[in-house]
Amino acid sequence: MELYEIKQNLLNAQKKLLSLEESLNLPKLKKELEEMDQKQTDEHFWDDPKSAQHLIKEYNTKKELYETCLNNKKSLEDLLVTVDDLNKNFDEELAALLEEEYKEAIKRFDDFEIKVLLSNDYDHSNAILEIHPGAGGTESQDWAMMLYRMYQRYAQKNNYGFEVLDYQDGDEAGIKSCSVLIKGDLAYGYLKGETGVHRLVRISPFDASGRRHTSFASVEVIPQYNDEIKIEIEDKDLEIDTMRSSGAGGQHINKTDSAVRMKHIPSGIVVFSQTERSQILNRERCLMMLKSKLYQKQVEENEAKLKALKGEQKAIEWGSQIRSYVFCPYTMVKDHRTGQEEGNVDKVMDGDIDKFLFAYLKTQIED
Repeated sequence: MELYEIKQNLLNAQKKLLSLEESLNLPKLKKELEEMDQKQTDEHFWDDPKSAQHLIKEYNTKKELYETCLNNKKSLEDLLVTVDDLNKNFDEELAALLEEEYKEAIKRFDDFEIKVLLSNDYDHSNAILEIHPGAGGTESQDWAMMLYRMYQRYAQKNNYGFEVLDYQDGDEAGIKSCSVLIKGDLAYGYLKGETGVHRLVRISPFDASGRRHTSFASVEVIPQYNDEIKIEIEDKDLEIDTMRSSGAGGQHINKTDSAVRMKHIPSGIVVFSQTERSQILNRERCLMMLKSKLYQKQVEENEAKLKALKGEQKAIEWGSQIRSYVFCPYTMVKDHRTGQEEGNVDKVMDGDIDKFLFAYLKTQIED
């Protein structure tokens, strides 16, 4: 790599780092760390173990961000000085060493950039992922099943738990709808950009004439509600119905009168659970999913306020088409928001979606 190219990339990284520093507000962050450090020395700090553990976790996360930011800043500055020295007095051995250190520094910076993008509390939550096929019957229901398997394999590759909350089989193939819980640190942070409409283009296995079909399915990702989040729901605001579990059966569905449908009257949000064997457990599932959806609503409102303060003019469009998966006449997966592409569609369907997740997250800083 030429010295000029290295220098330009380092300068671009410096520019991005400045933006990251502004978003972190380093002076404020330093003050917060000092205050939290002082709290931990208080003799009554452990009187409330849950609160103490939460503060320690927050302190460690913020401290790592602060120190990593400073280390990245110094690393980029040192490398730029070395580039200038080499431009004055070129040394082939030193140039080779510079290129190695440059690659390591850019990798560290990229990792740091992702961490900053996932520094909100809710980013560390488990993720509830819902998939719903679009119009098109069996075609779109089969596509919904393909997406279900893609996210299941993604979870396996990243050592995340994968738990079915609700699952309704399609009429002939695929699924009518499903809700799954993906469990692990930063599961929501990484997957939140998957919300939207996913488009499939392929030769249909259900068409005897072998024609090409286009199918759609929508994905929604919300952070799982947990006890640290304060969301109060009054009984008078709930409309609850019980019924017999439906669908074609199989490992996901039991056949008792235990299914629960819960509607939150003020917001109009409706949730459904039928995977547990008792009404009580399905009711608890519904309540957790409902609180998670209300929490997601809070998150969206907070992000909308932040974008308004920054002068952001674009609306948050959770239902827009975000990605196309083309199997024929060529193979290509393309994200329409970021331009990220992958020619190996089988690799993506096997759960290798990190490049799409990271590309989306990076656009949030660039915005």
